[in-house]
Amino acid sequence: MSKHYTATAKALHWGVAVLIFGLLGLGFYMTGLELSPTKLQLISWHKWAGVTTFALVVVRLAWRVTHRPPALPDYMSALERFAAHAGHHLLYVLMVAIPLSGWLMSSAKGIQTVWFGVLPIPDLLAKDKALGDLLRTVHMILNFVLIAVLLGHIGAALKHHFINKDDVLTRMLPRRAE
Repeated sequence: MSKHYTATAKALHWGVAVLIFGLLGLGFYMTGLELSPTKLQLISWHKWAGVTTFALVVVRLAWRVTHRPPALPDYMSALERFAAHAGHHLLYVLMVAIPLSGWLMSSAKGIQTVWFGVLPIPDLLAKDKALGDLLRTVHMILNFVLIAVLLGHIGAALKHHFINKDDVLTRMLPRRAE
């Protein structure tokens, strides 16, 4: 078994990571704006990127199910292994739950998503302001949980690289052909 992730896994990991950080930044920025044509355009872009990210996450999950990742280092304790697996599972749950909560929120608020202005995404709920407001709160809370889990994920990768001096980080980094 290879010590590195496949090129496809790496591309999906880093592509989704860039999209998630962009979505977080855009989401926090746009929520502070007054209602305006600019805010509506940013909301559309956020939704388009969210749908795209969700689709890539589905592909990523399918890839992960059919391609085993490299084994964790042998020296890791049972608790570290549990934390690593739990963290990854939680990231996947959040990468599915957050866009779904956004989709449900948009549906309940009566604002249909039209992906890139071309493909209408069907609403999942009838218009209901109270439910839309609740789902907005759920969407925000899930994003704060995601930030916490991402900080743990990044912190663990950096700990492995700089303190443990192992290959846990580098096996997910792009590399030149050997």
